Amino acid sequence: MESEGKIVFTEEQEALVVKSWSVMKKNSAELGLKLFLKIFEIAPTTKKMFSFLRDSPIPAEQNPKLKPHAMSVFVMCCESAVQLRKTGKVTVRETTLKRLGANHSKYGVVDEHFEVTKYALLETIKEAVPEMWSPEMKVAWGQAYDHLVAAIKAEMKPSN
Repeated sequence: MESEGKIVFTEEQEALVVKSWSVMKKNSAELGLKLFLKIFEIAPTTKKMFSFLRDSPIPAEQNPKLKPHAMSVFVMCCESAVQLRKTGKVTVRETTLKRLGANHSKYGVVDEHFEVTKYALLETIKEAVPEMWSPEMKVAWGQAYDHLVAAIKAEMKPSN
């Protein structure tokens, strides 16, 4: 939710996100990989969007370039969620957002891809912290992800 251009993320939502991220942080490489393997399972064609996977004979889960990429995506999603209430906006460096927007445009990322990623992210978090998971936590993480996607989409240039 936004109120006069400022993101509304409640104290309770922030607490749920911060608490779960503090538990997941130490496993961010494995969780990032799980996230991407879920994305590829749900939408196998997305694998072709990654140059390092497209022509690789190596299975995705063993590709040496996937794990670092997956970890950086997972960490960025989580870190931006943690900062949401404190800053009232998505805190990803502007240059990073511009690059993300340009790359997502270049590789043909569409709304459905963001939806698949959201589902996969929520499932990954649910599996990572099952004892903490609740409907409220799902809403908090979902809202945080939606704000990050909105920031990325704002930097995506229409390719025509």
